[in-house]
Amino acid sequence: MTVRGIAILGSTGSIGTTALTVLDRHRDRFRVAALTAFSNDALLAAQAARFEPGFVGLVGDAQKCGPGWSAGEGCLIEAATRDDVDIVLNAVVGSAGLGATMAALDSGKRVALANKESLVMAGDLVMEAARLGGGELVPVDSEHSAILQCLAGRPASEVRRLVLTASGGPFRDWDAGRLANATLADALRHPTWRMGRKISVDSATLANKALEVIEAHYLFGVPYDRIEVVVHPQSVVHSFVEFVDGSVLAQMGVPSMELPILYALTHPDRVADSGVPEFDPVALSPLTFEPVRRDAFPCLDLGIQAGRSGRAAPAVFNAANEQAVALFLGGTIRFADIARAVESALAQLGGLPGGTRDDILAADASARRHVQELY
Repeated sequence: MTVRGIAILGSTGSIGTTALTVLDRHRDRFRVAALTAFSNDALLAAQAARFEPGFVGLVGDAQKCGPGWSAGEGCLIEAATRDDVDIVLNAVVGSAGLGATMAALDSGKRVALANKESLVMAGDLVMEAARLGGGELVPVDSEHSAILQCLAGRPASEVRRLVLTASGGPFRDWDAGRLANATLADALRHPTWRMGRKISVDSATLANKALEVIEAHYLFGVPYDRIEVVVHPQSVVHSFVEFVDGSVLAQMGVPSMELPILYALTHPDRVADSGVPEFDPVALSPLTFEPVRRDAFPCLDLGIQAGRSGRAAPAVFNAANEQAVALFLGGTIRFADIARAVESALAQLGGLPGGTRDDILAADASARRHVQELY
């Protein structure tokens, strides 16, 4: 695939900065054509000075924009649909990334998707946009990248099961009493991955794994009853694919997002890269696996059931979780209240229609209001 340029949406977040670290090593192959960020104008300015993109956009405060920058939410769409962009790495956090995903696919771009919320909220619409616009979805999440690599183009009819691995987060072995008193600092202390605040909390509740199950359903066309989750504390095996003949393939690697980001940009090809350390199976051993403690982490089953229910339920799950996590990050609610808020929103709003983008956005807004009104 010849690539004229790459747009990085959410360039100042964890995935965005990691992507630019990878791209810095491959300047001979890739050109950064566009960068956008939400509010970190200082880091965005430094990135723009280093990579000299043709487009820079700041979604938040227009007064913080540098000379020639675009401002407002529209800059995501503008960056994602530029003629000199072939690949859009969507690393925007949350539902704000949906519009850019849809626009890029409508324009026939490859979307290297780190914004899993796009597929969770509007999976059918996103897949239809890819089909009609000629765009392509390639996952960035390590679990889905692993499945993509294991499948190697084999059809869903040959798959018996997908098994997504989960680290278990910082509360993997906490009992109910400790969980009830978990603090924000506790939730942000992830044992194996370095991530942004929102996704770190999602990992602690296992809501992130529910989002990944829904995403896997759409990306690979596998029904929910053939997608499972297992806890793997070392985060070395990123996922398994079990085929109908009983063969099981796993993709392994050190817990670094650099490899799945680079693969999303080069798929199906591979390029030499010096950034990821050599894999040492002895040093990384032992590798262990455990069942999920579903009673301790109800967000996992709440999200999977929302995916099974369809209509607006996945969008309600995502929006309620985003709003509840924001309240937790702000010190308004406790850790255990996140799951309670999500469950309440689904009970009240999970049956809303979800056939159009307007339906989904309306359900999203209703779920956010519901959670706000709870507290």
